[in-house]
Amino acid sequence: MAWSYLPHTDEDRRTMLAAIGVEKVEEIFCDIPDKLLFKRPLDLPPAMSEPELVSAMQKLAGKNANLQEYTCFLGAGAYDHYIPSVVDHVIGRSEFYTAYTQYQPEISQGYLQALWEYQSMICQLTGMEVSNASMYDGGTALAEAAMMACSVMRRSEVLVASTVHPNYRDVLHTYGRDRDYTITELGYADGTVNLAESTQLMSKNVAAIILQSPNFFGCVEDVKKFAELAHAQGALLIVAVDPISLGLLEAPGVLGADIVVGEGQPMGLAPAFGGPYLGFFAVNEKLMRKMPGRIVGQTVDHEGNRGFVLTLQAREQHIRREKATSNICSNEALCALTAAVYLSAVGKVGLQKVAGLSLQKAHYTCRELTKLSGFSSVFGASYFKEFVIRCPKPVAKINAELLQEKIIGGLDLECYYPELKNCMLLCVTENRTQGDIDKLVEKLGAMV
Repeated sequence: MAWSYLPHTDEDRRTMLAAIGVEKVEEIFCDIPDKLLFKRPLDLPPAMSEPELVSAMQKLAGKNANLQEYTCFLGAGAYDHYIPSVVDHVIGRSEFYTAYTQYQPEISQGYLQALWEYQSMICQLTGMEVSNASMYDGGTALAEAAMMACSVMRRSEVLVASTVHPNYRDVLHTYGRDRDYTITELGYADGTVNLAESTQLMSKNVAAIILQSPNFFGCVEDVKKFAELAHAQGALLIVAVDPISLGLLEAPGVLGADIVVGEGQPMGLAPAFGGPYLGFFAVNEKLMRKMPGRIVGQTVDHEGNRGFVLTLQAREQHIRREKATSNICSNEALCALTAAVYLSAVGKVGLQKVAGLSLQKAHYTCRELTKLSGFSSVFGASYFKEFVIRCPKPVAKINAELLQEKIIGGLDLECYYPELKNCMLLCVTENRTQGDIDKLVEKLGAMV
């Protein structure tokens, strides 16, 4: 039952080779030195028929701890929220799924309108005035925000909270290294960034303060106080957010943030073993022309009909490099469309319910776990859907035992914060039932 995926017959190949004046395919590569040629068979298994290949791939995929078979309490930047079926139905349509950048607006009005609506919803969520049409992911969005702040403010120092996602901070340091920016990390106290230390380090040389709220520990930061601190020295405040939390928490733009970024994965994108994801990026109007990426704008044609176009593309693919604010030259249009469909499907009330259920279930889980001998809550700060719990034995051992019960445990924080030995970052979304939570508590209780 083998089928060939190559449509050309031997006669087709002979005809094509004759047309270019050679007898064998190898003659096309005659300019490559003989010592560089690969002269043995590839180390690959024998070819399979399609049914054999499907079976082999299913067995291979079965080795993964997937979220259809396992109960997940792991968050730390990738979250297991429910995805309405309409999301996959819409984004799977060929006119969306196969489309590239909408360079020709006259044939891309549907996609451009969807991205314009995505931008509008991001602005409503974040309390900002302008959003771009997406970034690669949350980490690059945060780093691009810092670089933009340094460019706008003509300063070369950045203060970043150590409660910001460790991977995001790694990307930030990578970006800043080649530009000789000074990036100082701020310590934390009781789960949130240390305001006193931040005040001492603040100066006229600082371009921006970077916060995450809810932060990597799940705790809610005091955005308003840090906005005041930054603005008193003429600096900007950059805030990274979980978009689901904005169903309950005040929008950062209302609290004084100048740039709001984040990871859009919770808005309809599956964790998917790490991607593709979606970075969102929103600013106030005075920063609009310095924003990286691209913006979809609404306009009218020569007959007065509403239309949509790409506008204000401040990237080096379109303008001179020395004037470009970013070298990001692509976007995540399909992922942005996914977020737009998700937000449209759940609506304002639905988003509030998703956020409310996540918060309530996280707090229930934390209360039940702290009743167990040896388990205790680490921080006293307010938290959303993630929290840190101290365990009576190494987190790696606990997670290995939980995995045997088809439960994906929390993140071992010692890997990123050595001072948090035996501490686990747990996440609880609306997808977790009381039965899921009670089973986790039961299994952890049995371990001690």
